[in-house]
This record gives sequence, structure tokens and C-alpha cells, in this order.
Amino acid sequence: MLTQAEYLAIAEQINFPTNAWIDGSYTPAINGGTLATINPATGQEIAQISACDAADVNVAVDKARQAFEAGSWSKLHPSQRKQVMIKFVKLIKRNQQELAVMEALESGKPIKDCVSIDVPETIDCIQWHAEAIDKIYDQISPSGDAALGMIVREPIGVVACVLPWNFPMLMAAWKLGPALAAGNSVILKPAEQTSMSCLRLAQLAHEAGVPAGVINVLPGLGETCGQSLGLHNDIDAVSFTGSTEVGRLFLQYSAQSNLKRVVLECGGKNPCIVLDDAERLDEVAEHVVNAVFWNMGENCSSNSRLIVHSAIKEQLMVKVLEKTRDWITGDPMDPRNALGAMISQQHFEKVMQYIEGAKQQGAELILGGSAIELNNGLFIEPTIFDQVTSDMTIAQEEVFGPVLAVMTVNSAAEAVALANDTCYGLAASVFTSNARRAHNVARAIKAGTVSVNCYSEGDMSTPFGGYKSSGFGGRDNSLMAHDQYTETKTIWIDLSTESDSQLD
Repeated sequence: MLTQAEYLAIAEQINFPTNAWIDGSYTPAINGGTLATINPATGQEIAQISACDAADVNVAVDKARQAFEAGSWSKLHPSQRKQVMIKFVKLIKRNQQELAVMEALESGKPIKDCVSIDVPETIDCIQWHAEAIDKIYDQISPSGDAALGMIVREPIGVVACVLPWNFPMLMAAWKLGPALAAGNSVILKPAEQTSMSCLRLAQLAHEAGVPAGVINVLPGLGETCGQSLGLHNDIDAVSFTGSTEVGRLFLQYSAQSNLKRVVLECGGKNPCIVLDDAERLDEVAEHVVNAVFWNMGENCSSNSRLIVHSAIKEQLMVKVLEKTRDWITGDPMDPRNALGAMISQQHFEKVMQYIEGAKQQGAELILGGSAIELNNGLFIEPTIFDQVTSDMTIAQEEVFGPVLAVMTVNSAAEAVALANDTCYGLAASVFTSNARRAHNVARAIKAGTVSVNCYSEGDMSTPFGGYKSSGFGGRDNSLMAHDQYTETKTIWIDLSTESDSQLD
């Protein structure tokens, strides 16, 4: 970890990418339009970024389709694709400080998270999928001696990946890794607030040997660029991470166009259950605080509901409050700070509205609850509400900010019922010292990932995705992520013969 001064010096030297990346080069939007990317920690403009629309989408899709049909990537031997992606990984490592600073400036994320979590996990993700390329086998069916049934997987074609602003580079990697590994052409549409790290990644991929047209990046607004991708008839699949509201729109776009495959990873209102037999409450408190405040709570798997048994609630809450005070909010470029800024003025106001609404609905504010005035930035204190009931808005809606809702129960059954009392089902955590209880509670919770005695999303080998309104259609991470970017084909070969000898 460098010092704040050293990170600021790196920022001064960065040549920020501002144009779209299409067919192997930077290019301005056809309409000449731009949008400002703002540093949310200072309110200052970083740069003007190309604002792509339907015209740019058409060009990018044409180039992506041409590259796919030409086979420069899609028909490349799997081991050769692997080698190019490994070279891509090496280039990311070589430029990791620049990428971390770029992401911290644009997103308001703490630089220490960008350096120690986001960039390393981006590298791990792309390398993991690269290494899997020549180790995934197709299948032969049990079809007997008279036929040969081959079940093969082929790249689906042109894939559009629509990204969120909370983990711009890492979410790009979660989609880019398996989509590229399968042999597809990819169009990345970053969130309009956070485009630059994705643009730089595309340039590095091209330097590594990914052919022109195979990766394209289109910055722009969701209602223009994003909608055009969803409605385009020559895009074979859309993978979207973001709000449930926008996820519904992509299903509509698919129905209105070519019935393209849609993979959704949407919101969450994730519970952290602490039962009466939980041990080592200091460690539990650390997980509770990390689960809700990491990345300023701007995290779809944030455990924003603490469901705690009344028998240990008082002990646990003392420790949670102590641990929370260690999470210092401030300038994201200072590695001593654990919390940065909200992504935008609009989102800042939305989170503050949730806080005020919780007060009005009768929740008890026991920590924080206010904005922090610092350098014209968009900072909010870590906030904890007690006495939250299931009918309150902060118990049902995704706040996507540093706000914890504490709910009290008297049994494991009550905790499970409360955990499942939401339209979401992305992630959950359970703390208990009883293995049988842990297993039964984990199985009873309707969520795609349940961690026991820790807060975790698993790792690159485990699938990540949700139940209910948290999404469907596929999973990020693990070998399952490759499935959503491939078509399954059966090739049936008749081996029967009329000859007396099967060898004729």
C-alpha cells in the first residue's frame, strides 16, 4: 500500500481514456456527445466521456459479429485463447496501481479496497477462467453401439454485458472472463458514472492479443445505449448486473426483439442471522460490520439486516458499535480510510431519504444518520437503526448505502421466517455453534449464497446469483458461468449398418 501522496501523484500522471473502444481502437461517439464523469469525493469533473447511443451500438455489434464469424477468436484453439488471456492478466498486473487509482477517483471507493480487493480479484477472475478454457470437456451420451450422441458447447455469439457502478472493473471481469473463455465477442456497457477502468481494460486486452472487434466498450446512458443493446436483434445474450427495476426492462427488451438470452443478477436485502448459541462475538461483530459497511454498503450482497436472538443481542450490539467506530469515512485516496463517498448526488439523496424515512417510521437511530461535510464530497456516516420491524421500508427495500437495520427474534424459526420475508434472495449469513442447526437454517433460507459463521460470497470456484427478484438465468463465477455464454448442441451420428459385419 502506497501513501496518499503517492496515489495522488499517480492520479496526476494518468491519461484518462474518454472515448468508446470499438474494433480495436478508441473512437468518439458518432453523435459527438459526451457526459461528465465526476469524482464523488470532491464534486469535481474528472473528464468528459463519449456518450454512445444506438448508432454506436450498431457499429459495435457489426464489428463484434464480423469478428465472431471470422473466427479470429471464436475458432482459435482453446489453448491459444488461454495464452492470450494469461498475457492479458499480466498486463493488468503491470498496470494495477493505475487501474486502482482510476477506479477510486471515479467511483469514490477507498483506494485500499481498490488495491487490495478489486484489482487482485479482477486478476484472479480472468486468470481462473483462462485456465479453465482447455479443461472443460464436452460429453458423449449413452447411446449404445448403433449411434454416437455428442453433446457439445459452442460460443453463443455476440454478448452484451451491462455493468453496475459499485464494482466497475470486477463486475466486468466476472462477465468478460467466462464470455471470452467460451469464444464470444463481447460488448461491455459500463455504468455512466464509472467507464474509465473498463475502457482501459479493453485496451490492455487488445495489447495482449485479443483481436479487434472481440471486445468493445460503449460508455453512455442506460436509456439510450443500454436500451439499444437490449433491443438489438443481432445480440445473442445480455448479462446484466444492477437493479431489479432495470433487470425487468431487459426482459422486456428481449421479448420485443429477438428473444435473446438474458442473465440477471439484481438487488438484495440480505439477512445476517446471529442465533443465541453463536460463539466468539468479537469475531461475529467484525463480520457483521464488514458485511454491511464494506464499499459504503453499495453492494448487492450487503448484509443490511441484522437478525439477532434476544438472548445475546445486548452483548453483540456493544461489540458492533465498537467495531463500527473503526470504520473511518474520508478521502478515498487516503489508505487509512475504510469508507469513501456515495457514487452520485442522486444516490446520496436517495440514501438520506431512507435514513429519514426510518426515523419517521419509528426505528431507533443508535449510530450515525447524518451526512459528513468534507471537500464537497458525498459522504454519509455509518448508520445503525434498532427496533426495526419487517413492515418498515428499510427492512424491505435495498438502501445500497451504509445503513444497518437491526431486528430482534426469539428463535431460529422466527429468524428464518424474517430472513425470507422479502422479495429478494441473493445472499445471507448465519452464525451458530451448532452444526446441525447451521445446516438446517442454511437450507431453509431462500438465497443463492448462504455463509455460515462468516460473511462471504464464496470464491471464484462457487456460483454467485440469486433467488426470487435477485435474478435468474445463470450464475457468475465457477464453471457454471461458462454455461450462460454457450449454446448446447446435440450431434447424433447413426452408426448402424445393414451389413452382416459391423466392420464393413
